[in-house]
This record gives sequence, structure tokens and C-alpha cells, in this order.
Amino acid sequence: MGGSLVNQTLVRLYFEVRDGLRDPVAAWAKLTGNSQQYTGTRGERRVPLDNGTAAELAAAAIVHTATEHGPERVAALATSPLAELVGGLGGAVLTEHPCAPEQVLGPRFCGPPRAEDWGRAAYVLLWGENDRLGRTASTPWVIAGRYKGQKVVAIGTHPTRLSDETLVVRPGTDGALAMAMGHVLLKEFFLDRTPFEEHAMAATDLPFLVRLREREGAYVPGEVVAGRTCDRLSVYGGEAADAAEVLLPRFDDGPGVLRRGVPVLREGGELLTTVFDLLLAAYGVARPGLPGRWPDGYGDRAEPYTPGWQEPRTGVPASRALKIARELGVTAEKTGGRCVIVPGRLETPHVDTAYRAMLALLVLTGCGGGWAQAGSAGIPLVPYLCLHACGEDRSDVGALSWALAEGLFARRTSRSVLLEAVRDGWPMAPPPRVLALPRPIYPLPPGVDLLIGPDDHCDLAPPATELVAAAVARLAGRASAAEPGGPAAEGRMRLLVDHAWMHEYGEALPTYRPPGLGVPIKPTQLVRLGQPRASR
Repeated sequence: MGGSLVNQTLVRLYFEVRDGLRDPVAAWAKLTGNSQQYTGTRGERRVPLDNGTAAELAAAAIVHTATEHGPERVAALATSPLAELVGGLGGAVLTEHPCAPEQVLGPRFCGPPRAEDWGRAAYVLLWGENDRLGRTASTPWVIAGRYKGQKVVAIGTHPTRLSDETLVVRPGTDGALAMAMGHVLLKEFFLDRTPFEEHAMAATDLPFLVRLREREGAYVPGEVVAGRTCDRLSVYGGEAADAAEVLLPRFDDGPGVLRRGVPVLREGGELLTTVFDLLLAAYGVARPGLPGRWPDGYGDRAEPYTPGWQEPRTGVPASRALKIARELGVTAEKTGGRCVIVPGRLETPHVDTAYRAMLALLVLTGCGGGWAQAGSAGIPLVPYLCLHACGEDRSDVGALSWALAEGLFARRTSRSVLLEAVRDGWPMAPPPRVLALPRPIYPLPPGVDLLIGPDDHCDLAPPATELVAAAVARLAGRASAAEPGGPAAEGRMRLLVDHAWMHEYGEALPTYRPPGLGVPIKPTQLVRLGQPRASR
């Protein structure tokens, strides 16, 4: 008996054509000329097939499609067993994670840590619904590092048992906890003392100078001044420094505005401050002499983003949020940044916003390589399906803009914004003709010749990856694709994502959006580093 299940009609037709042509690739080319013969029977009976023949069938489809239609017409979800093979051939790897890691970490983001990195990690945060990630055969056990004193903390609505400590948060409020932890890190590791200052100056955008724009009697953050950095993180306390009140977004109590002060430099009629100064204002970390409304301390429940503020929202006691933040900071300081966050599924339409708040914790503590996301960077699945499998939607993406937005998205739909992003160079692959899935997705793109997956509505259950790779190499007449790898490229990590769409949504700096209203695609999910800035 074989190890793969195949659509009965497909395997019968394949044998008939292959036995006549004696060439699997030519047989698949002929089959796809009238693919309705078997695609119309998807969901009906599947029969067992030996692994070798199943791998040959899959390889024939991949080789023919890549040769005749281009490798990008072969696609796989990042968690599919065939994703690495498809990516190595130049195909489209689809990820269910938002592109927040690329926005914040830039070229430093290169997928999950290597097997040996798990054991080196000194502090691990399993954040979200990620039990399956910790147990997947291709992902080493996080528990391996405990022999070296590693601590594992699980955070989520139903945290894994593979942990030393758990924090149960209310659904969709993970970002609030991350913001409160960031508040503690900024105060205790950047103001009270400065163990991460050298890292911040060399590897982050915190010393970058930012223009402030006048708005309603105060100022709002503008664009980063190209090529200008401060010789220290803050302009606070400098001889030429003054202070100005900035207006920052607040979403926890409806679309609102925070009024907080930043130190500024005046140059030719312009006001400049640093990303670090804006970050302290956004997180509510007060310094003497600056205008605005500030928290009274860690226990303040009214002003974002203190441990006390997050408690009624997440259900996590302020003392525990404070404890975990301090442990993260101290461990990162003592180990040189050997802390890891394993992101899982979050129950909110604003996953990208929450991820950026979580990523900020790693950036601040010098742990930029500690984002253990399953699968490497790829094409986000939701925009891919929205473009290729969905029609026009009736969403109003402007409804999520912040209180002082300029109307860039007024009465615009997710699809119209996606099409604009693709026209401007946002990476997108054409619709697939071969698609490998680890689980069912909906809706499916039309015109898929071969659907590989475990579901009964798929044409073929995934054969062993090594067999498919060998068959592809044989049928294509060349060596198998090399496995991806290599060190991450260098580049500054960014806590201010300077793009017009980010500013319009009030998400250029880390913030918190409560669960609730969402749209099919947030424009902030379509922003990539290196992409030209839209005009404002």
C-alpha cells in the first residue's frame, strides 16, 4: 500500500496518458489541456498510491508549470512540507504571518532560528496559540535549552504547558501587554540606566532625527530626515533643546489623541526630535519639564501604556507584567541578547500591530535575531487570496485611520489599496497552477491544476519531500535546489516605520489596537522597507 491518497479520476487519467507518452512531464502537459476532467471530481473518492509514483506526479506538475508558465505559478503555504522545495525553485511561498518582522527587523529577518539556536536561548516567550509550533517535527523542542538554565514563559489565551510560567491574557489584548512591557524596558533600561545604549545607537533607528509637522495647535510626527542622526539617543537636556507638544494616536478608548511633550531642536523654522524621544512619548515614559499628560507611575490605570493600564484590559496583574519585562531586560543584558519570542496566532484583526509591539521588545534589548516565526519571509496569504480569489469588497479602510488622519483612505476598499500597492512594486505572485497546502483554505484561487494537501478536496496528499525533490531533479535534468540559509544581512532595525500609510493609520510608532473592527486587508500590512514612500 502507498503512503499517498490521490484523486481517483486523476490517477486513472495520468496512468493512461503516461503509459502512452512514457514521459511524466509531457503526460501532465496533456492532462492540463483538459483539467476539468479531474478537477470536477475534487472531493470525491481518493485512492492510495505508492510514494514513488505520487512524488513523480507532483514533480511532473511542478516541472511543467515552472517551465511553461514560470516558477511563480507554483505556490506553497509556508507551513507545507513542500514549502522549502517550492521556494528553492523560485516559487511563491505564502505566509500567514503579517510582514511586521520585515518592517521592523528589515534584512535581519531570515526566518526561524536554526536548531542549535534553540538550545542557546536563555529566555523564551511562547506568545499566542503556538502549541503546534513547539511540537512540530521540523521545529526543535524549545525545552532543549532548559539544561542550560533556559526559562520559558507562555503568554496567550490558552498557553502551552511547555513552560515554567504562564500569563493568561484576554483574547486579542496581547498588544496591550507588549506595550506595557516596553514601557518598563524604556524606563528602567534606557532612563534609569543605559545598558542597551550602544546597541541602540549602532543597530536601530532610535537616534534618527524626525521632522514634526504642525497640527491643531501642536505637532504630529513627520518623516525621518534622510541621512541625519543625533550623536546621542535624545536631544533632551541639550543646550539648544526646547520642548513641543506632540499629538499621538490612542485607540484603547475609541479613536483618540494623546498629548505628550518631546524635546526638540529648531533648525530653519523646522522642529526636529529623535525617534527615541517620540518613542518615550508614545509609551508614556515621563521626563521632567516636558508638557502633556503623563502616567503617575506603573500603577496608573488611565494613561497608556503602564503595567497598571494594561491590567484591566488583558487580565494580567500589573506586578506580573512588570516582572516579565524586567526578566527579559536583565536576561538580555547578561547574555548579550539571547532572548527569543515564538509568535503564535493572536485573536485580533490587528495582529500586525500587536506583532510590532512584541518585536519592539526584542529591538530594545538587542535581541533582533530572536523572532522565531515559523517559515521565512514570503507573500502574505490574505492579500494573495484577496487578489486572486476574491472579488471587490465593500470595506472602508478609512474607518481605521486615526483621529487626525488626512483622508488618504476615505471611502476606499481593501482591494483598491492592494492593487495600488502591487502597481507600486509591492511583491506579489501570479495566480497558482500548482498549490501545496498543509490544511484547507478558503476561498481557493480558480484555475489550480494540481492541489496538494491532506484534505479530501485536494487532488493529492503530500508525498515525502525528499522523494518529490529527487523526482524534480530527475525530470528537470538538473540538481536539486539548494536549501535556503546563510547569515542575515545587516541593517538597522526600525521602531518608526516611516511610510504615509503607517502615519495615516497612526501606526508608524508601536501602539495598541483593541480587538474589534477590522477590514480584509489593512494598508499597514502592505508596507515594506525599501518601498518608495507614498506622497503625503
